[in-house]
Amino acid sequence: MSASAMDRRGLLITALTFVLWGVVPLYWHLLQAVPSFQIMAHRVIWSGLLVVVWLLLKDGLGWLRTIKAQPRALPTLLFSGLAIAFNWGLYIWAVNAGHVVETSLGYFINPLINVVMGVLILHERLSRAQWIAVAFALLGVSWLTWQAGSPPWIALGLALSFATYGLLRKLVAVDAVAGLGVESLYLFVPALAYLIWCEAGHGGGFLHQFSLAQDLLLIFGGVVTAIPLIGFAYGVKRIPLSVVGLLQYIAPTIQLLIGVLVFKEPFGSERMLGFAAIWVGLAIFASDSWLRSRRRQPVVAGSAGTAID
Repeated sequence: MSASAMDRRGLLITALTFVLWGVVPLYWHLLQAVPSFQIMAHRVIWSGLLVVVWLLLKDGLGWLRTIKAQPRALPTLLFSGLAIAFNWGLYIWAVNAGHVVETSLGYFINPLINVVMGVLILHERLSRAQWIAVAFALLGVSWLTWQAGSPPWIALGLALSFATYGLLRKLVAVDAVAGLGVESLYLFVPALAYLIWCEAGHGGGFLHQFSLAQDLLLIFGGVVTAIPLIGFAYGVKRIPLSVVGLLQYIAPTIQLLIGVLVFKEPFGSERMLGFAAIWVGLAIFASDSWLRSRRRQPVVAGSAGTAID
């Protein structure tokens, strides 16, 4: 297969991954009758089983030995696993509590939170355009806070937890899916213990109280979690990161549309104004990233063959 065909496939798979992440609120909403923390625990167990089995079939224990050979990889993945578990739990609760619009806000501002954490923790330097983008995002969040009378805690919690997850994963050079496998191993026993406790007379209903449809949805939630991550890991290696940066806005855009059009959540002019300020910041940030990548493209394309035809 030619490099250009592989790049087009990578582009398609990455775009479809973000589309799947965008429509996933519709899936979790089908489980609204199940307590959110139980959904999250099932998500950990079934996605963990799927990912680990896939890794074992693909590479035996080689993926685990590779990670164990890296200093600090295992403890770092423990903390990244806790960060993503918090993110998953908050997201599922927010969707089923009627806050889909605010979850979309969290993933809109996440790239800019990444930038701020890069400055504060990794001592990265920002361009003037990036500072302007961050200022617009801060203006939008401040407006939403003033209008609502309190900060958008759900959005900030999702953005900060996912940015923390990304930062921790940046500190160790591990494959995305293999890293998820290790995180799943860390989270598996606590999640299983919690579900056993729930089934022992504390509100659990898997295979006996929930409907068969809900039981199957809980199990299939592992596929909903793992397949997009595997697709993302496949696609991101085959297209420029600048393109990934633009595609990532597909998911929160779809989430916002679902929140407003499907779940009929309020989105008046006051709220729209705050979102608009954040969108302006994102447009500046994305344009600046795109222009920088275009200036580097001849070198990258010549050395790595990642340019898209």
